Amino acid sequence: MAEVSSAQSAPDAKLYVEAAEARKFIEAVLTGNGVPASNAAVVAKCLVAADLRGVDTHGINRIPSYMARVRAGVLDGTATPSLSKITPVVAQVDGRNGFGFLAASLGMKEACEMAREFGIGMVSIKHSNHFGMSAWIVQQAIDDGMMSLVFTNSSPALPVFGGKSKLMGVSPIACGAPGGQEKPFILDMAPSVAARGKIYKAKRRGEKIPLDWALDAEGRPTDDPTAALGGVMLPMGGPKGSALAIMMDVFSGVLSGSEFAGGVTGPYDPSKPSDVGHFLVAIKPDLFMSLDDFRKRMDFLYQRVVGSDKAAGVERIYFPGEIEQLTQEERERTGIPLVQAEIDALNEEAKKVGKPLITIRAQ
Repeated sequence: MAEVSSAQSAPDAKLYVEAAEARKFIEAVLTGNGVPASNAAVVAKCLVAADLRGVDTHGINRIPSYMARVRAGVLDGTATPSLSKITPVVAQVDGRNGFGFLAASLGMKEACEMAREFGIGMVSIKHSNHFGMSAWIVQQAIDDGMMSLVFTNSSPALPVFGGKSKLMGVSPIACGAPGGQEKPFILDMAPSVAARGKIYKAKRRGEKIPLDWALDAEGRPTDDPTAALGGVMLPMGGPKGSALAIMMDVFSGVLSGSEFAGGVTGPYDPSKPSDVGHFLVAIKPDLFMSLDDFRKRMDFLYQRVVGSDKAAGVERIYFPGEIEQLTQEERERTGIPLVQAEIDALNEEAKKVGKPLITIRAQ
């Protein structure tokens, strides 16, 4: 292992950081900003999980924007969420304007415990913040042997179908189910053509974006990420994507008592608290049959999907979430790829709190 300075690599060259080093680095920066060590460990685990799955837009590169919000006093880095039981199968978590990872982790833990006893558990989360990649929450449920639904709302980025101004968030819908011998089912998708984090990533790396991702402020297709961020994202499937985004607002914002209808503040905006809402459901998979039968049926579904007749030019068919799981297996061996500008931004955060710079894996 060797530390690489910002002058040693070409701007677009990939530099690799091992997952354990990434978690250690994140924890150090977070605790240096007043985050309790146990909370920092949860945030670090979730961010690195995104990088390992190839969801680079929701991984370690979020640290500078999160820390900017902590320093601005609009995200409480010291907060720990609280939980209130409403009924035997319903609970609510108050995120207390802390990290969304903490609120969602506590919420899914409680949902799984209720589901284990009663078959289903539902948790509404209020006064939260961005919780990164939704798939990590689905994976938490799978690790606990549960099926799950994971909803969140987010800051305005999409027009409603027929509109031209930002109103709905690029709010992901996620769900999952454990498998048997085969890989589990994990769906984590945004209602837009592309996730907004991909546009931020392109801007950070000086790259262009596809013309069908967004419109600029004048309503014209653009390949410039800066112009796209000043305009609107495009919903997938027109009215279908728009309706899914509204659905996320109903279940996550309206129901929880958090912001909705364009009121959520974005994670890159340090002007005021985000007040994000989430909605989590855990379901016991052996409610109607034995767990062994359920797992065998999931394996059969997997085999039927990936073994389907392939269209022309298709080499392989993947089960939802499988590509990300294969990416994780690769990155656990090779490390997490970053570019020099991203390394520099992370190291600036370490310098601000007197922590060691991130260590680059020797290639």
